Parts: sequence; structure tokens; C-alpha cells
Amino acid sequence: MNIVPDAVRRGSARRIHLIAICGVGMSALAGMLKQRGYQVSGSDENVYPPMSTVLERLGIAIRQGFGAANLADRPDLVVVGNKVSRTNPEVEALLASGLPYVSFPQALAELFLADRHPLVVAGTHGKTTSTALLAWVFEQAGRDPSLMVGGEALDFQGNYKLGAGPEFVVEGDEYDTAFFDKGPKFLHYRPQALLLTAVEFDHADIYRNLTQVKDAFRRLVAILPANAPLVVSADFPHALDVTASRSTRVSFGLSDAAHWQATNLRDTGSATVFEIVRKGTVECTAAIAQPGPINARNALGVFALARALGLTRGEILPGLASFRGVTRRQEVVGNFGGITLVDDFAHHPTAVAGAITALRLRYPQRRLWAVFEPRSNTSRRKVFQQEYVSAFAAADEVIIGGVFQKQTDALVESEVFSPQQLVEDLRARNIPAIAPASPDAIAGILADDTRPGDVVLLMSNGSFGGLRQRLTALYTQRYGPSSPR
Repeated sequence: MNIVPDAVRRGSARRIHLIAICGVGMSALAGMLKQRGYQVSGSDENVYPPMSTVLERLGIAIRQGFGAANLADRPDLVVVGNKVSRTNPEVEALLASGLPYVSFPQALAELFLADRHPLVVAGTHGKTTSTALLAWVFEQAGRDPSLMVGGEALDFQGNYKLGAGPEFVVEGDEYDTAFFDKGPKFLHYRPQALLLTAVEFDHADIYRNLTQVKDAFRRLVAILPANAPLVVSADFPHALDVTASRSTRVSFGLSDAAHWQATNLRDTGSATVFEIVRKGTVECTAAIAQPGPINARNALGVFALARALGLTRGEILPGLASFRGVTRRQEVVGNFGGITLVDDFAHHPTAVAGAITALRLRYPQRRLWAVFEPRSNTSRRKVFQQEYVSAFAAADEVIIGGVFQKQTDALVESEVFSPQQLVEDLRARNIPAIAPASPDAIAGILADDTRPGDVVLLMSNGSFGGLRQRLTALYTQRYGPSSPR
């Protein structure tokens, strides 16, 4: 682990350069640094929205590509994102320069969390939505929290906020920190309260198996102070397992075994409504705009942690009801001639199944197209080849894109996920499925074959070759601008 430079501890670093600035966490850090009065520069490649748009709005220029020239003005401090390796040309130039450097989590912890009360939200699924929602609940309760989240929170018009209140709500990522620190990012965040949404196997490029994933979360639980609130989802057995040492933990979920339970869930067409039950007694009725059990569970976890931190239900429920969500989390892009286009970040089989179930409840009588890009470092591998069959089973039509190629994570052929095998397995279950060669081909098929009343769900943790933008343009050309549903 890299030692925090004296310039950071003394607060004398004023010009800060971020390598791989377009990562969701790095872009949030860039915005916070700029707001605090630092001079901020950054470099990256393969730049695309929404993070590129966020940085442009902040007035932070991105230097395209990586190289020694990006460090020629010798900044006071360099923040290194985990996207870049030791052999990256800009990293090599950094190491040769003698310039002080830190990881993104180190910079966040030293410059922003040291004097705050960090509320950390972690887990394999739901952490981005839950982080933004927790911050919004505290915002609506008048607590003026700070926020760092791995997505664009619509209510905060970005992926960060610096508030005057003591709480700093931060998304705790289990991914590794930097090329010089292979431990999880969340170990740097000094949690004073923890919301654990789920634990399942993911990030197959850095974790060999589920045991390693669970060990990472156990390390997070171990650094939580003994008297700090710990709220954990009872719907994920591995989450319960990694928190078993904490007798004071509070559980939540759809399960009957949870301390806090969401029951009688129904969709009104514009909201998800459910009862919040505590130890068998109905506490209140909650409503959220987001669809499905996955979002009811997220909201329940936020409710339970907020209660543990002293907020009343009267302070919490308005925040739940008014929360507008996060971009690319069941985000309705538009309604074009009766075709609803939805964009989602889902890439793990559990998240894919959750997103499809959610839209089934929101649009029960409509044909649902599930369009998926195997792009994440786990979905690009065969790790969940069979699990995806069940994940897509509730869709009416399935389109699987090509496996995303990454030079930084090259795979041998025997490890690569097979879209065609998934198509064959789905067809064996009488689920129509195809695997077109390119995003352009997918856009053409959807433009030609969808009809009024259809719902098109795009799922990828990346740009999907600009498919969202291409479909929006094609549908607008054919049906006119998006209209209210």
C-alpha cells in the first residue's frame, strides 16, 4: 500500500492530476477537488457519457490518452485510478518523475472523509442506488450530507455532493484499489455505519472464487467500530455469513427471517408500494418511484439504516417517495410511438433477473425485449454461462451482443462467455433469442421488429457501442421525439 505523501497530510498540494479520470469514482473526486478550490487536470481514453458529460459540465478538461506529456507541468499530487496498470505509459512516467501519488480511495479518505462521519454502502448488487437514496433521505431530512456515488444521481445532478452536515454517504466498492494496492477500495473509507446490500461472486478478474469475495467483505466488517450500526440483507446468505460475528447487526429483506421486512409489494404503474414490517408489526407503508422487488429491498435497507442512525419514519418516507433514481438504473430513456426504451447497468445474472422482473411488474401486459452486452470482467467469462439462462427466462425476446474485448483483460478462448450457447439454451426453453454481430445490427433489428407497446431493456455496464444513442435516433426519426407515457 502506498504511503500518503506529506503534501496531502499538510494540505499543501493544490494542483492535482488524475490518471483515468473518467472512472465513476475518479470523476466524482475530480468534481469535489475542483469545488474545494484545487486546480484539477485529468487523462483517460475511451471517453463516453455519462462521466465525460459530467466532467465537461464541471469545466474539467480531459487529456485524451495516456503519456508522459500529461505530467509535464509537474502537478503537486497525482491520483492513480485502478483502471491503469503498472505498465501504463503515464504510470511509468509518474514513477520515474518522483512526483507524489496516491490511489483514489486514499485521496478521498485523506482529503474528504477525515473530518466526517462516513456512512458506507457496500455489496455486490444495489449499492449505487442505495447510496444515492440514503444521501437523498438525509438531504430531505435537512441533514445536508456529503455524497460520493458510482453513478449520476438525478436528485443531486451528479455523482457527488459536498454538504455542511457531518454525514458523508459513500459507495464502498469491493474492486481493487490501484496497481500498488490490490486490496478493496472500501477498506480506506473509515466506516462509522455500514449498509451491506448483497454478497455474491463477482469480479472474476481479481477474485478467484466466492471465498475470496467473502473474505474481502469480512475485512470491511472487521474495521467497523463495535458500536457502529450494521444493516445487512437477509435475502443473501453470504451477506449474513460475513456479518455473523456481529451480534448487534440488523437485517432487512423480503425474507420472513429479516428484522425489517418488505411485504405486500404492488406496482401502481408509476410507483412501487409496500408495507415495512418490523418483527411482525407493520411500521408504515412506503412508496418509491423505482420498480420491482430489487428496488423495494434497496429502499428498505436505507430505511433500516436511517432508523438506526436516529431518523424517524416521518423524516425518511418523504425521501424514499421523492427519490428520482440514478442514471442507467432502470432509467426510462424515452417513449417513442408507444415503445418504451429503458437503460440499465445490469451485468451479473442476479441483477439481470432483477431488472427483468422489475419491468415485468411495471409493464405487465407488454412485450419485453432484454438486450444484453457481456462486457464486465465477470460476464465476459463463462463463470455464469448457465446462470444467465434462468436470468433471461422471463423475457419475451432476448438479444445477446458480442463479448466485449479488452486488451487489459485478455482471455483464452476456453474461458470466454458464449453468446451463441446462451441463445441455444434459451431457444431450448422456447424463449426467442438471437446473437447479432454488432451494436449496429442490434439497433437495426430493434428498429425494424419492435412495435408500439413493446418495452426494450438495454443492459450493459458500459457504452454498448452507443446502442442507446443509436436507438434513440432511429426511434425519433421514425416516431418523433419522446413523449410522456
